[in-house]
Amino acid sequence: MPEDSLNIHKIAKDKNTFDVIVVGSGISGGWAAKELCEKGLKVLLLDRGRNVEHPNYPTATKDPWEFTHRNALTQEEIKDHKIQSRHYSYREDNKHFYINDTQNPYEEINRFDWVRGDIVGGRSLLWGRACYRWSDHEFGANLKDGHGVDWPIRYKDLAPWYDYVERFVGVSGNKDGIDSIPDGQFQPPFEMNCVEKDFKTRLEAKYATRKAIIGRTANLTAPVNGRTQCQARNLCHRGCPFGAYFSTNASTMPAAIATGNLTVRPNSMVTKVMYDEQKGKASGVEIIDTETKKTETFYARIIFLNASTVATAAILLRSTSNRFPNGLGNGSDQVGRNLMDHHKGISVSASVDGFEDKYYSGRRPNPLFIPKFKNVLEPNEGFFRGYHMNATASRSTARPIAQIGADFKEALSEPGQWKIRIYGYGECLPYQDNRITLNKEKLDPWGLPMISIDCTFRENEKAMHDDMVKTGIEILTSLGYKDVTDTSEISAPGNANHEMGTVRMGKDPKTSVLNGFNQMHEVPNVFITDGSCMVSSGCQNPSITYMALTARACDYAVKQMGKGEI
Repeated sequence: MPEDSLNIHKIAKDKNTFDVIVVGSGISGGWAAKELCEKGLKVLLLDRGRNVEHPNYPTATKDPWEFTHRNALTQEEIKDHKIQSRHYSYREDNKHFYINDTQNPYEEINRFDWVRGDIVGGRSLLWGRACYRWSDHEFGANLKDGHGVDWPIRYKDLAPWYDYVERFVGVSGNKDGIDSIPDGQFQPPFEMNCVEKDFKTRLEAKYATRKAIIGRTANLTAPVNGRTQCQARNLCHRGCPFGAYFSTNASTMPAAIATGNLTVRPNSMVTKVMYDEQKGKASGVEIIDTETKKTETFYARIIFLNASTVATAAILLRSTSNRFPNGLGNGSDQVGRNLMDHHKGISVSASVDGFEDKYYSGRRPNPLFIPKFKNVLEPNEGFFRGYHMNATASRSTARPIAQIGADFKEALSEPGQWKIRIYGYGECLPYQDNRITLNKEKLDPWGLPMISIDCTFRENEKAMHDDMVKTGIEILTSLGYKDVTDTSEISAPGNANHEMGTVRMGKDPKTSVLNGFNQMHEVPNVFITDGSCMVSSGCQNPSITYMALTARACDYAVKQMGKGEI
C-alpha cells in the first residue's frame, strides 16, 4: 500500500478509535457509558435507533383528544408492527419509539414476541420500572435443583452494587424485611389506597406466608440529580419530561455527557465484533449506518455488548473468525442457548364492597407486590421455582344508562364499583434448546443472515401458571370478595419483555460464555451485561439486577486495564 494511503488509513482509524465501545444504549448500556466515562475513559455509545433527547418527548403532554385515533392503531400500523402490536404497550401515543417489524423481520420457529424500541435509550424509555433485588433464592436456584449451571456469584457479591445503583436511580419503596426480596436504598414509598390497605390486612391475617407490600419502583418520590418527583400521571410510556422515572435519556446519559468523554452515534446497527487473531482480543466493531446504508468500522481497547438479549447473541453468532467459526467466544456452544422469559397472563379480579364513600387522587405508577411464597415459604410439588403476584384496586366511572346528553355526562362524573385485580410473573427454567440461531439461507433487508428464534414454555411453566391462576382465585375468594372472575391466558415467550440468558455467566468455560465479572472467558476484553448474561430468570423484574451487574463489571474492567490485563 502506498505511504499516502497508509497515512490516510491511520488518520481514519485514529478518528474512529476510542477507549471503550458500548453497543446499545438501553438500561445496561446507559449504565456502562456513565460508569466508564466517569472513570475517565473515552466512550463511543452506539445504538441502531434514532436519537431521542430528554426532555423532548413529542406526546408527553398531549391530551387524549389530541390523538387522531384516540390511542388506537390503524390497520397499516398493525401490519408494519405485527410483532410490536402483540404487546399492550404499543399504542398511538408511543408508537414512534418502536421498531418497524416489516423492515426488521426475524424468523419465529415458535412464536416469540420480540418487543423492541428503535431509539437511543431503547427500552429504558418503555420499561415497567419495577425494582426488586434478587436474593440467594435466585442465585442459588440452579445449584439447588440442578436446572442449568450454577451462578458464579451470590447475593453478597452484588449487594453493594445494588446499593450504588439504587441511590442514583431513585427507587421508592418500603423496607419490608422479607428475605426473598432484600431491602435496599429506598426513597419514601407511594401510598396504597384504602381497598389495597384492607386487602393487605386481610391477606396477611389469613396467610402467615403471604405478604402484600407497596411496589418498589424507579419513580421518584423525591428529586434526584435535577430530576423532579413523579407527578402520578401514569404516562411513563410516552417518555417523562420531568425525568421522574429512570431512563438512559434522563439519567445515565446526561451524567456521561457531563464528563466530556462520551460520543453518541445513533442509527448505527452493529453487525459484528472484529477479532484480532494475533492478539487474541477483540479490536472493534463493524456497523451499518441505518440511514446511509454504508458500513463503517470503530476500534477500542474494550467492548461492552449491551444490545439486548436477542441482538447481543446475534452479533456474537455473526462474529466468526478462524478461531471462532461458530461465533465470538462460543467455544462452549452456549451462545444463543438457554433463552428465557417470564411467563405472565394470570388475570383474576373481583368486586369490592364497603368503600363507596372513599376515593383516591392521581394515577400511582406502581402496583402492590406479593413476593414469591411457593417453594420458599410454602412447599410445592407441582413445579420447580416460583412466581410473584401483583395486585391493584381502583374505581372506574359509573356505567351510565343514557348514552348521550347531559344525563350521560353527569353520570360519568360519578365513581363506580371498586375492583381488585391480581396478576403476576413466573419463572422460566433454562432450556438448552430454547435458542437463537442464524438462518444463513435467508437474508434480512440489511443483507445479514436472518435471526431465528425457537422458544417455548414447557410443562414446568404451564404447571406454574395453572397454580398462579388457582391461587389467585383462592386468595380473592377466601378474603370475601365477590364476583371473582378469571380471564387468564399464559403469554407467549417474549411478551413479558424480560428475555434473558443467551450468553450466560458461569464458573466453567466449557459450559458458559462469561465469568463472574461478565467478561468473556475466551475474549477477555469483551464484557456483556445485558439480559443475555443471566444464568436463571428468577421471577422478579430483572432490570435493577442488570444495572448492578453493569456497574460491577465496569469497575472490574477499569481495574483490569490499570493492571495491564486487558
